[in-house]
Amino acid sequence: MNNMQGTPPIKTKYSIRYSNFAIGVLVLLCSLFLIQCKKNTTTFSPSSKLTFSTKQLFFDTVFTTIGSSVRVFVVHNNNSEAVNVSTIRVQGYYPSYFNINIDGTPGTSFSNVKIPANDSIYVFATVTVNPTNQNAPLVIQDSLVFTTNGNVQSVQLVAFGQDAYFYVPNVFPSSGPAYYQLPCGSVWKSDKPHVIFGYLLVPSGCSLSIDSGSRVYLHDSAVVIVSSGATLNVAGMQGHPVTFQGDRLEPEYKYIPGQWNTIFLAPGSINNTISWAVIQNGTTGVQADTVGNSSPTLIMDHTIIKGMSSYGLLGAGATIQANNCVIADCQNNCVAMFYGGDYHYYQCTFANYWGVVNSYGQRTNPVVYMNNGYQSFTGKDIPRALTNAYFGNCIIYGPLDEEVGMDSNFLAPFNYYFKNCVFKTQRNYSQSYHYGDSNWVTDPLFYNPGIDDYHVSGGSPALLNANSIISNAYNTDLDGGNRPNTNATIGAYEQ
Repeated sequence: MNNMQGTPPIKTKYSIRYSNFAIGVLVLLCSLFLIQCKKNTTTFSPSSKLTFSTKQLFFDTVFTTIGSSVRVFVVHNNNSEAVNVSTIRVQGYYPSYFNINIDGTPGTSFSNVKIPANDSIYVFATVTVNPTNQNAPLVIQDSLVFTTNGNVQSVQLVAFGQDAYFYVPNVFPSSGPAYYQLPCGSVWKSDKPHVIFGYLLVPSGCSLSIDSGSRVYLHDSAVVIVSSGATLNVAGMQGHPVTFQGDRLEPEYKYIPGQWNTIFLAPGSINNTISWAVIQNGTTGVQADTVGNSSPTLIMDHTIIKGMSSYGLLGAGATIQANNCVIADCQNNCVAMFYGGDYHYYQCTFANYWGVVNSYGQRTNPVVYMNNGYQSFTGKDIPRALTNAYFGNCIIYGPLDEEVGMDSNFLAPFNYYFKNCVFKTQRNYSQSYHYGDSNWVTDPLFYNPGIDDYHVSGGSPALLNANSIISNAYNTDLDGGNRPNTNATIGAYEQ
């Protein structure tokens, strides 16, 4: 009789394989368990941030009655561990306009919202506005703010508070900024305001015409771009000007500069006209950049440009004609003529009391500046002819000692002339061939620069001293009145 006690089991290749399989399953189960444990673990690392399907949520539906618009975006947690969003709240710039729903829970403030690892939540945003309410802001803005592990992130909420035409980017190139492309032959009516977000492009070969009385509001950093071969026609009328300004209509924003960017007439744009317009509180009012175009880049009349945080009218090798215009109160130059060009100004008033009429610091640049060249990236001076910088019956004045800046390159023409002007300069009086019948340094005695009133008072050297050929050619002043045949007033206003 055999005694089997203590006899080791017989190992076969099948039992060895079974044992290895069992161990593999056990390892896999443990790994899955550990992974699941990690997914359920909440990280408090400041490096664990959220990502969003969008950074700006537009509510672009315009209602004819009180209504609500709904938009949705996704908040992603791309981390390998869960995160706890300690607070989600509406910032509250315009209380009661925006409401939020997060995964079925409505409100305007939320606490301790957990997002699992590699997961996401849906955020539904609603806004209720009455666009026919003229007391509502043109644009209603707010932010939904997320605080996670000390990180503060936000999604901007933008809704339209009045019935208007809104231009929001509709072209999204693979490189470069998004923009709104206007249809060819666009005509803007004056029945409702026009509100621009971002870049608005007038395509090459196309035109934009703006009817008298139209109100154009530009959002923060907005730009109107008139492409090469395109045309802008601003057709205001006396008593019904076209206005360009920022879209913040609260009283405290009335005089704040830099609220939008610029009207940019790109190189090669053609036949641009601006008539009876008010352009205010941007960065650069109009920039005409049309090097090499012999026809006028811009013809402008009866237009006010004021309160710019940089330049009023900037020409870069451009051809510009302007009459009966006021350009005032800009941090840099009211009128800048860079890289040469051909410029003619008649019956204009250029006055700069920046720092006097506002509290945004003093300026150091003159009212008017001109040069005839530029410096390349390699430091080489490149001359470019200033064919003409002609000022006829113009006022150029401000509190600086020198209000006409010049930088000439002797390798290119540098032609300027002041005909029957009142302007402030300390330059050599012997250069009288540049100053035909002009009065320099003497104060023109503006009525009240503090409230942008650039009529002249009694006793002003501008009174009765205009050149009659020029005043008869441009005989309707900025008030819409007629100038006399003789003894007219220098500047944009007859009196």
